[in-house]
Amino acid sequence: MKMTEKWKEKKAHKEEKKVKEKKPLKQRIKDSMNKKYLKNGSYSVIISAVFIVIVIVINMIVGALPTKYSEFDVSEQKLYSIGDQTKSFLKKLDKDVTIYQVVKSGSEDETISKLLEKYAEESDHIKVEEKDPVVNPKFTSEYTSDDVSSNSLIVVCGDRSKVVDYSNIYESSIDYNTYQSQTIGFDGEGQITSAISYVTSEDMPVLYTLDGHGEKELDSTIQEDIQKANIDIKSLNLITEESVPDDAACLLINAPTTDISEAEKDAILEYLENGGKAMIFSDYTTESMDNFDAVLKNYGVERVDGIVIEGDTQHYAQMPYYLVPTVNSTDAISDFASQGYYVLMPYAQGIKKTDDIRDTVTVNSLLTTSDSAYSKVDVNSGSVDKADDDVDGPFDLGVSITETLDDDKETQIVYYTSSNLMESQINQMVSGGNEQMIMSSLNWMCSNDETTTISIPSKSLEVSYLTLTAYDVSFWKICVMGLIPGAFLVIGFMVWLKRRKA
Repeated sequence: MKMTEKWKEKKAHKEEKKVKEKKPLKQRIKDSMNKKYLKNGSYSVIISAVFIVIVIVINMIVGALPTKYSEFDVSEQKLYSIGDQTKSFLKKLDKDVTIYQVVKSGSEDETISKLLEKYAEESDHIKVEEKDPVVNPKFTSEYTSDDVSSNSLIVVCGDRSKVVDYSNIYESSIDYNTYQSQTIGFDGEGQITSAISYVTSEDMPVLYTLDGHGEKELDSTIQEDIQKANIDIKSLNLITEESVPDDAACLLINAPTTDISEAEKDAILEYLENGGKAMIFSDYTTESMDNFDAVLKNYGVERVDGIVIEGDTQHYAQMPYYLVPTVNSTDAISDFASQGYYVLMPYAQGIKKTDDIRDTVTVNSLLTTSDSAYSKVDVNSGSVDKADDDVDGPFDLGVSITETLDDDKETQIVYYTSSNLMESQINQMVSGGNEQMIMSSLNWMCSNDETTTISIPSKSLEVSYLTLTAYDVSFWKICVMGLIPGAFLVIGFMVWLKRRKA
């Protein structure tokens, strides 16, 4: 029976095979292709599904990351980024700060919102919230009685608060050709960092400016920077006050045109010898300045007669008395020196160190000329050529002076020999380099363990100036007017000669 069943199954299988073989060749090929496509199609669907899942997972991971890792600021002015100064300041922050953005929902300024995200990501002590004035009409009255414009900020820490108005974040000016207002700068980082520093500090340092001797008024740009650093500015008349006030964080002497009195000299020296700080500017003058010079000489420096003329074309711009000195990295301007800015210093005098400096006094060079510089003693000669009585360089044009005292006190002085450093037009020629150096040295003196002064310059939205020394100008003149046209002439002549021979 078993053999019969096997034989029947075998016979049935053969018959089935014959039926299949009877199918036309075209049909059999079609059936085979259908199976192949089905198999390959299944693989494609599976691979596509896996790829889609991977993309979704990657997007979810990237979306969960802080924007500092997932977004890149490609704007030329780095509007959406915060600088190293702010980052360093935020790392030291140990108080909780809330920044409220007062704006109607849907009307947020994207640049400000993104910038605030960077602050929140950089410090766990920073919290950012939006407050819709339509939903919370009385919110701003808790901090100010003034009207608060849309997209303004209110920075709060404990009982202290500061309003950063939207009009102060964007700088504007009038184009007198069209009489229309145009935006020229973005000061978001500067204003926000300044506000955080203000609300987290108990006491604001005071900068006293000496008056009564024909001193220059502070340039408006520098004055705004000082105020942004939360430094109060007060004038000081030592004839009536008789001494520098105890709350002085720093004394500013800005290029007096007449000498200080003997009593004023003694008051300044008494202040400095007790650990005081001073930023001093001077300009060339034919007036006798014995008492002013005595203050400098007490700390190991004195002015060189005349005005410095630079003999190295790489160290001046336009004219040999528009000096482009070498910037040296010292404690007073170390952050600035690392940024690679130029400094432009017109009509400066040289500084030389005296031979009788006390052991406790240290004088560091901030700005120096080249070895080819000399001081023109007769400034009315009408010639910048070196004369026999001119003084050979090199010279310091800016110095920082420190003296270690008892009771852990330290006297600090920064001295520059040209007040033109602070002029806005001069500062613009080096894209804000002068301004940043001055504020760096002032912050060095005014900051302490309890108070940190910080002033971030605004980010210009205008075209930046290209600073070219006299050497650079000559080099590019030769290239543009000589080498490049000459190269084209040679190439043209060679082509002509080759064609003629052909």
